[in-house]
Amino acid sequence: MKTKLPPAPEIISRGVCVHRGHVLLCRNRKRGNVYLPGGHIEGEERAPDALHRELVEELGLNCRIGNFLGMVQHAFDHKGQRIVEINFVFAFRLPRASLLHPPASVEAKIEFYWAPLGQLARAGLQPHILRRLLPGWLRRGAAPRWASTF
Repeated sequence: MKTKLPPAPEIISRGVCVHRGHVLLCRNRKRGNVYLPGGHIEGEERAPDALHRELVEELGLNCRIGNFLGMVQHAFDHKGQRIVEINFVFAFRLPRASLLHPPASVEAKIEFYWAPLGQLARAGLQPHILRRLLPGWLRRGAAPRWASTF
């Protein structure tokens, strides 16, 4: 009898844009889950290139990708299946950032909004460990560059 192997981990490139003490977050309009902008790395794509591509697809903007901040392994259950993600997190700059006017999403299923850096838990940011790590990563070296939720 063959044992069914769990699916391979999803490899994701995510971005952190900070403007005047606020972080740009992405929310799935249907499910309500909140995460950093970005998406799956495709084939042999480099992580920063995947983030750039995803930001163009989601925001319609040519954002500048900055430094690597850290990596998080994350596991969660979705519809009875265990999902494992490996998230590479980079800084990025958003052209013409404005707290009064969050960038519009090109994709109807998501929306973007600004959340105060000190209130990431209230915003519901996932993976939850990023709520604690991001402030240290942004201070350059004040937190471990790798973490896991399992």
